[in-house]
Amino acid sequence: MQEYLIVTGIVIKSQPVGESDRRITLLTNSRGKIGVFARGARKPTSRFSGTTGSFCFGTFKLYEGRDSYTLAEADISNYFEDLMTDVEGASYAAYFAEVADYYCRENNDERDMMKLFYQSLRALINENIPNRLIKSVYEIKALVVNGEYPGVPENANVSDGVRMAMEHIAMSRIEKLYTFVLSDESMDELAKIADKYREKYMDTHFKSLEILEML
Repeated sequence: MQEYLIVTGIVIKSQPVGESDRRITLLTNSRGKIGVFARGARKPTSRFSGTTGSFCFGTFKLYEGRDSYTLAEADISNYFEDLMTDVEGASYAAYFAEVADYYCRENNDERDMMKLFYQSLRALINENIPNRLIKSVYEIKALVVNGEYPGVPENANVSDGVRMAMEHIAMSRIEKLYTFVLSDESMDELAKIADKYREKYMDTHFKSLEILEML
């Protein structure tokens, strides 16, 4: 009898393979980042055609092969449809996915990164939270989760509001992360710090960041 693995996860990458298949990268609660093949998912009649797109979040039933996982069933609880009609929001989401892909590994405990990515997508569809604030918060919290956050910059003139914001980002539970707003001036200040930290600690080039910078 075929044994299955059931995981909660979110699609951070979705790529076409061959004539009709799709390969997705899942960020999961129990196996970290894993690659999964969805046979025939690009066929319009496939039961996987709507469940293997980027940012789909839910429960995935997989069976494990010699070299990879294959999708057997998917129960999606959040498709993040609003992002599909929002060019700016989708661009931020793609960048967040690229950061998650950079940090996460297979068979690591990546639950916090999965929660951070999920909550950040929820924040992107909240009209009351500026996207550029979400970006800075996400970048700083990703450093915190992965043990690379250096704290508030020393020997720098950091305003009290930004200092408090950074302390909140570092210390708060992920579910409570996006519960504050800043003035435009403070958001600019926080973004400069987040940019410097990203450039120093995330040693890679993010293609999706180029698109964001053109928006």
